Amino acid sequence: MGPHPAVAAIRLAVRRVLNDILDDHGRAPGRPAHELPPSPLVLVACSGGADSMALASALAFEAPRLGVRAGGVTVDHGLQADSDLRAAEVASRLRELGLQPVESVAVTVGRDGGPEAAARDARYAALDAAADRHGAAAVLLGHTRDDQAETVLLGLARGSGIRSLSGMAAVSGADGRYRRPFLRLDRQTARKACMVQSLPVWDDPHNADPAYTRSRLRHEGLPALEKALGKGVVEALARTAQLSRDDADALDAWAGRAEAGVRDADGRLECAALHDLPPAVRRRVLRRAAIEAGAPAGSLFARHIEEVDRLITGWRGQGAINLPGRVVARRQGGRLVIRQG
Repeated sequence: MGPHPAVAAIRLAVRRVLNDILDDHGRAPGRPAHELPPSPLVLVACSGGADSMALASALAFEAPRLGVRAGGVTVDHGLQADSDLRAAEVASRLRELGLQPVESVAVTVGRDGGPEAAARDARYAALDAAADRHGAAAVLLGHTRDDQAETVLLGLARGSGIRSLSGMAAVSGADGRYRRPFLRLDRQTARKACMVQSLPVWDDPHNADPAYTRSRLRHEGLPALEKALGKGVVEALARTAQLSRDDADALDAWAGRAEAGVRDADGRLECAALHDLPPAVRRRVLRRAAIEAGAPAGSLFARHIEEVDRLITGWRGQGAINLPGRVVARRQGGRLVIRQG
């Protein structure tokens, strides 16, 4: 008799991702042992919640069978009483699963971008540092289809473009460091897998705190949408994310090819050539140019690019546009100049 369907589902999802990692590192099946590179190390980021505990258990089960070394990292954000004790307990559970190396990393959460964004930035910085420290090939994250649906709705509420609506990528980060095996699985599957394996889980009180936007969306917004529109909203939003990502990738590639054709011999952007591009492509070229000039990507919003775009499409002699990172965009003699200062 095989494992419970929920356990089988999470293990299959992790097995597929581990095989992808092995392929990326030249350890595909069939190569002679003496030609194989060292076994890659894969870390799981684990908060102790149901999603990440289910992920850790599946990694611990699948990794040895595929010749992959498996470890874990838990991040102590220091935002709740006794958070250090909780992190130590999670680390202990990861070791009991057979993961090695395992560590708990304490971080200081700043204030930039609000509490949720600041905590996320601190967490990813800690995970990056841990991956570098241990030489990990990848870090697994426990985001589910429900998380993806929430991310799409948050992007929609901000009035963001199609890239924001594409949600979280299955593979992201430098050199594809971050992998999300559970984006096609719902949150309930992960929780069920923990229950049938008697895995203790920790429910973060912040996930139920209405002070946080994502928490309100999870407990009020999505249920209201399902009540009004019927079941299947989460699945539909997840499909929207994938379709949007495909479109955004195609437009980004188009913009990358178009950029060379709108620059003069000195590398400046030609306004007439920019004007002839489709708006979605032109705005991507402008965004790329602003980031290249030093504007932080995370602070560069659609309204900034729209103002720069008006220097091309609605030129009335207006002055320079100030962008984040002390970057300035101005029109000079039929050319668009974007630079710091």
